[in-house]
This record gives sequence, structure tokens and C-alpha cells, in this order.
Amino acid sequence: MTLSSIAQQHPTDEDLLSRVLAPYKDHCKYLRSAIVSENEAGRAVARCEFAIPDSCYIDDTGHLNSVEVNICYNQMMYYLVAKSVKEGLGTGFESWTLDDFWKHQLPDILIARFTATFRRPVNPRAFWGEMEFRSVTRRARTNGTAFLAAETAFRYGDADAGRCNGEAVLAIVNVA
Repeated sequence: MTLSSIAQQHPTDEDLLSRVLAPYKDHCKYLRSAIVSENEAGRAVARCEFAIPDSCYIDDTGHLNSVEVNICYNQMMYYLVAKSVKEGLGTGFESWTLDDFWKHQLPDILIARFTATFRRPVNPRAFWGEMEFRSVTRRARTNGTAFLAAETAFRYGDADAGRCNGEAVLAIVNVA
């Protein structure tokens, strides 16, 4: 999950980032920048920079914690999907428009499973994150309604060798 061998990179789109983060309260907007690309397998990946000046829910722990990992994952994932849609990257959302993304962003993109493993404490004041879509497949529930199942992987790190990594499975419901 590295961007080093990727040919075309899409730098942070400030307007898109602002709109992606619009649902978040100002003190919970942790994603600062993101470079989005496709890897060698044609999957969308993002390399992001984060900063959490002050936790939105707890006194300072001095390290990135599981709640903040999840919030950062959400912001990174939403931006990766939106930028992939805008740039036509091969993530499984090729038929979507940005209007489709805005319609689905909050009510229809669900985290079905989320795991994170902390290897070393990560400094929440300045850290990076990477995320990739491993697969996006169209499935049908027993009642015949369609949804997308997306397998993703992510990791976080900092300048002091802090490390956290994990996986998440998304269910994107109410897709035509």
C-alpha cells in the first residue's frame, strides 16, 4: 500500500476536501491533505496527512486512540471515494457521479467490520495515513436489493515510528 511506484497522482483538491468534511464539526476535521492514485493492481489508494490538535471527546491521551482512528478512517475513506469518482479511478464506483457520492455519503456507506492493531503509539498532532480499496463487488441481499461490498486496508504512522494498521469492510446500500 505505497504510492512510491505509482505514475499518476492526484493532489489534494481543497474544494472537494472541504465538501467531504462538511458534515463534521469544525473541531473534528482531522484530514488535512490527501494524494490519491491507482496502484499497480488498478486499485485506488490515498496517502493522507492528519492533525488532531485536541481530541473531540476525551482529555489528551498523548497518542492516537481507537475512536480517532475510526474518525480518521471515515474522513480518508470518504475523500478517497469522492476523489476516485471525480477522477474516474478504478475503485468499483465507476458508474457514480459526484452527485451519487453526496447522496450516499452519510446514510448509505456503512462500516460492516472494522479492526485496528496498534504496534506503537502514534502522535495525534501530526501523522500520516494510507488507505486502499482491495475490492469492491456488487452483491444482492436475499430480498434482491443490491449493495456494494468493499474491502479496504489502512495504516497510520508518524515521524517517531508510531504504527497502527487495520482493515475495514464497507457495505454501500441503496445502490441502483
